[in-house]
Amino acid sequence: MYPRATAPRSAVVVGAGMVGLATAWHLQEHGVQVTVLDRSGVAAGASWGNAGWLTPGMAMPLSDPSLWSYGAKALLDPAAPLHIPARLDPELWAFLARFAAHATPRAWSKAMAALTPIDQMALEAFDELTAAGVQSETRKGPFIIGFESAAQSVPFTREISHVEAAGQSVPLTELRDAQAKVPQLSDNVSTVFSMEGQRFIEPGPFVQALADSVLARGGRIVTGAEVRSLRHGPAGIAVETYASDPVTADVVVLATGAWLPALAKPLGVRTSVRAGRGYSFSVATDEPAEFPIYLPARRVACTPYQGRLRIAGTMEFRGPDEPLQTGRIRAILDSVRPLFTNMDLDNLQDIWVGPRPVTPDGLPLIGATRSPGVFVAGGHGMWGIVLGPATGKLLAEQIMTGRVPEQIRQFNPLR
Repeated sequence: MYPRATAPRSAVVVGAGMVGLATAWHLQEHGVQVTVLDRSGVAAGASWGNAGWLTPGMAMPLSDPSLWSYGAKALLDPAAPLHIPARLDPELWAFLARFAAHATPRAWSKAMAALTPIDQMALEAFDELTAAGVQSETRKGPFIIGFESAAQSVPFTREISHVEAAGQSVPLTELRDAQAKVPQLSDNVSTVFSMEGQRFIEPGPFVQALADSVLARGGRIVTGAEVRSLRHGPAGIAVETYASDPVTADVVVLATGAWLPALAKPLGVRTSVRAGRGYSFSVATDEPAEFPIYLPARRVACTPYQGRLRIAGTMEFRGPDEPLQTGRIRAILDSVRPLFTNMDLDNLQDIWVGPRPVTPDGLPLIGATRSPGVFVAGGHGMWGIVLGPATGKLLAEQIMTGRVPEQIRQFNPLR
């Protein structure tokens, strides 16, 4: 930890996704000279092709009590949204056992209480970025939540009521003539809600705009720089890559998403992080899509994207660098085909897979490691986009003052 008198003057942030760039941006707010390193490029991991939902009202623990019934069925159904490949992988099965152990009402409520404070500041953190010159925008909903029957909607509305009980306001209103408002929904979607108070972005362009702002403020972004080790020395912490000379700084932030364990585990971060891979693609619609659409029973999230509709889904537990599995795309298409109309589901563009960093307890890892001057920011699961700017703001405060903000106290990487 650094008392204010010896606050760092330079930092290396490893990872150029939303979380890493937001941390770099907020460190710049404190006058720190920042270099961002990334193995591939800006928004190249989980940031580019996700749904881009800024939905703090839905940023909740992934492991919930429904896992005990739904997860068992998913293991037997290769087309299920939750996909676990049949392979001998002791570390994966140990992770899944810990993940399932948190699928209890008590554990869910405890994790939701820990997430609520950062959820509550999420949208304001985006406003801070755009007001200070990040040349992108957030868009308001409403979000359209569709079900095939009233009974099918009960688990979702119950879950939202628990989020509200934890301290958020998530207004839901049932729509009586949903197809007139959202012509992309077929008549098979019989029960529809409008959810207010949330926003969405085009994630790739927003993250690129954030990178441009970091550069404009004097930062440096180096792509194609895969970090292999950290080494402490008299001049600071040397960040060594495979392709270029080391970069030395006073502090280092590891924000490498699903690849976090490779660098963080030797520094005392023992909480497992696994890649929960999501898939997406875009389709043309007869009429422009105006609103995000969520089909909870199918675990599919859709977002207006550059004149098309981005369709995203699946939680696939494979390695972050494994090839895209075309069967997952087919499974998403098969699940939504009866629920959509007035769109071309046979001409897919922007096909993408990205690894979301999932922890067993549903809480991110934000804060100091056991190695002096080295911090981590990751493990947000599906919520790295919405919680990224708030994470960067709070972690920068901890780095500069040595005090852990209350909103991230429960996310100690050494827990």
